[in-house]
Amino acid sequence: MNKGNTMDKAPLFKKKPAARSMALFCVFALLFLLCISSIAIGTRDVSLQEVLGALQGQIDTMGEASVSMRIPRTLLAVIAGSALGLSGAIMQSITRNPLADPGILGVNVGAAFFVVIGLAWFGINQQQSYVWLAILGAGITAIFVYVISSLGYGKSTPLKFALAGAATSAALSSFTVAVVLPRNDIAGGVNSWQIGGVGGATFGSIQLVLPFLVLGILLSALVARKLNSLALGDDIAAGLGENVAWVRIIAWLSAVLLCGATTAICGPIGFVGLVVPHLCRLLVGVDNRWLLIFSALTGACLLLTADVLGRIISRPSELPVGVVTAFVGAPFFIWIARRQRVKEL
Repeated sequence: MNKGNTMDKAPLFKKKPAARSMALFCVFALLFLLCISSIAIGTRDVSLQEVLGALQGQIDTMGEASVSMRIPRTLLAVIAGSALGLSGAIMQSITRNPLADPGILGVNVGAAFFVVIGLAWFGINQQQSYVWLAILGAGITAIFVYVISSLGYGKSTPLKFALAGAATSAALSSFTVAVVLPRNDIAGGVNSWQIGGVGGATFGSIQLVLPFLVLGILLSALVARKLNSLALGDDIAAGLGENVAWVRIIAWLSAVLLCGATTAICGPIGFVGLVVPHLCRLLVGVDNRWLLIFSALTGACLLLTADVLGRIISRPSELPVGVVTAFVGAPFFIWIARRQRVKEL
């Protein structure tokens, strides 16, 4: 086994429940501080009094109005980051592939493609419909990538899986451009949405996707322990009494719900699901009972950080969160790929 594989490194808090609990507390504290920063930092400077007033529902001043708009944005960043981090951890656990990620495997792009098709060809303009289209697109794309990577000589390998996902993602991105190009009436909005961001969030839009995200989280909790058995290999997992096929189906459904619903409201945001699980494995190891919890919380921290940085870097305008995560995730992807032995992939 390659010693450079981040999925095999000894975790910092291995077999230390007290230390893991302390790490969990630290991540919660960091998330809380980032939420406060997200509410307070923006293109308009606000005072502590205005922040407190906005949290109490007051919008009498421009500062309080600005803060009141940042509250649902902050909540959406937390929810979306958690969903993407969790879905990435699930995909990597199912496939035993360190390169698995909703963006790299084309799942997010597939979700976006179906939304664009519904908007451009069928005139669907209701957000509730977008959620169903995105989940359908994410599911079909995930199945397609898995089938393509399984074709040819030998079984599906991490490299074949990543290449199939990258090719599918590129093809669907091109198809999306072809669909949008002749439609000047929707081109601007679609292109802005495809970059990926949490700006313009409302409590109403969050409520639309919340049931799907909650269902995805519950399903992931249901299979967390079972994913540990799958990590030993399908034959051993079956010998331990696990129904391997059903575990995979439930886990994939969980990941599809999480990334599909997130894409519907935020657009395709990449690399969060790649970066976060690797960082969390360095902390708590490969036990999915801990890994999934930490991936959700750390994903929220990462997306909040990216959103706050996007507001600071390009003041007085804003840099979309999808661009910031790409700056972080692309080098990390290259590093992960280089740390693997290509022949073993």
